[in-house]
Amino acid sequence: MSDNLYDLFRSRFPDDRSRPFLETEAGRVYSYADLEAVSGRYARLLSAIGVRKGDRVAVQVEKSPEAIFLYLACLRAGAVYLPLNTAYTRHELEYFVSDAEPSAIVCRPGQEGVFSAGSAHVLSLGQDGEGSLPDRSASFDPDFPTVPTSSSDLAAILYTSGTTGRSKGAMLSHDNLASNALTLHSYWGWQPDDVLLHALPIFHAHGLFVATNCVLLNGSSMLFMPKFDVEQVFRLLPRATVFMGVPTFYARLLADERLNRDTTRQMRLFISGSAPLLAETHREFESRTGHAILERYGMTETVMLTSNPLDGDRIPGTVGYPLPGVEVRVTDPETGRVLGQGEIGGIEVKGPNVFSGYWRMPEKTAAEFRPDGFFITGDVGKIDERGYVHIVGRAKDLVICGGYNVYPKEVETVVDAIDGVGESAVVGVPHPDFGEAVVAVVLRRPAGPEVTEAGVIAVCKEQLANYKVPKRVFFMDELPRNAMGKVQKNLLRDQHTGLFAAVQPGR
Repeated sequence: MSDNLYDLFRSRFPDDRSRPFLETEAGRVYSYADLEAVSGRYARLLSAIGVRKGDRVAVQVEKSPEAIFLYLACLRAGAVYLPLNTAYTRHELEYFVSDAEPSAIVCRPGQEGVFSAGSAHVLSLGQDGEGSLPDRSASFDPDFPTVPTSSSDLAAILYTSGTTGRSKGAMLSHDNLASNALTLHSYWGWQPDDVLLHALPIFHAHGLFVATNCVLLNGSSMLFMPKFDVEQVFRLLPRATVFMGVPTFYARLLADERLNRDTTRQMRLFISGSAPLLAETHREFESRTGHAILERYGMTETVMLTSNPLDGDRIPGTVGYPLPGVEVRVTDPETGRVLGQGEIGGIEVKGPNVFSGYWRMPEKTAAEFRPDGFFITGDVGKIDERGYVHIVGRAKDLVICGGYNVYPKEVETVVDAIDGVGESAVVGVPHPDFGEAVVAVVLRRPAGPEVTEAGVIAVCKEQLANYKVPKRVFFMDELPRNAMGKVQKNLLRDQHTGLFAAVQPGR
């Protein structure tokens, strides 16, 4: 018997396949029958061009219904789905393609030349459903038998930046994704008539493996927005029951006077993740709407691992309990000793949701797991007397901007390569809209050419996705260091912590 994730989804599809699965912002409706037919044709095309079980399919396309069908086609074909952020530059993409060695690449129309140098088959898919992928698959038989897979076979690889600047491919199996989706579907009390308002990107675990997978398991429908837009959210909210977002979304909704109990009266559940939700945001949202946002905690390598309860106290500033079947502990980062209640240390996790390792990085994989199988998340936190998990900081100076991870070393490598720069330090500082904003502090090379803030930002925009680009650049004569010569980034963060205090959400 196959443990293919698609077979699990299909077992939950409505008996009446004409029921809606997805409705676009423009009002176009795709049924479950459409889902099966289009994903079947895409799977046949992938097979026809030589994609075999275990082959990687790299995808950098705009959010669209067809992109969801492509994800399902990869599952059906036994391929490994590899979504790439649409903001990645050519410089970044070259690394992903060379590292993953995909058999097929699907990109936006007109971008084929970016990928054509390799040996992979290159197909295109546009936001409106145009491109060589739909064109070439149109004549194929939609009836495609799912390729049998085992629970440990890879379903996806998601790249997450490394502190050394080299991105790591987190390998997620069919069982990782299936077990997590089943747990979330039950834990969050999905109802037969639930409708998800989907405003998240789908190259990210949140929008794809949490939001979309829950809808597929529920056999229900979603209102599919190409991106978050306040006006469209308010237009569609009366037809939805569930909304998932990052803290930035909630900050922007709170900035609109229309947010109140009346405009959210049809809603059953608001969920937040991908970045810490300010307790103040949680309290203000509940005061305005009567809904307590359900905050949960996850990461690329583990999908979701904790959640505030559906029934019970959703405590501001916490990420709730470990999910059923998931073990979470707090340890001394140096020794691995398990710490007691309320003690702050490194968060570690073990369970069927935890990934199998980093693609082609056995040494890195081994270093991130304890001998007893617990994964070292790199986050710092504590577990209180009620069992709620609190995240109090992040190891390795991770910055989360608008829900996306930014590792300072990657940005520093680009800045340090600029002629005239002696050294740089990148930190995250509080931002009312994005949660955190990237800020660079630079030492000029004494005899080098003049370096300006605008110049540094321009170089970063050429080589990095926009969310990684520093919003401000400051220059210093020397960086604060400890006795061992290590830059004290905490002092730099403190120095600039109020930098964006006056910024209004959405501006």
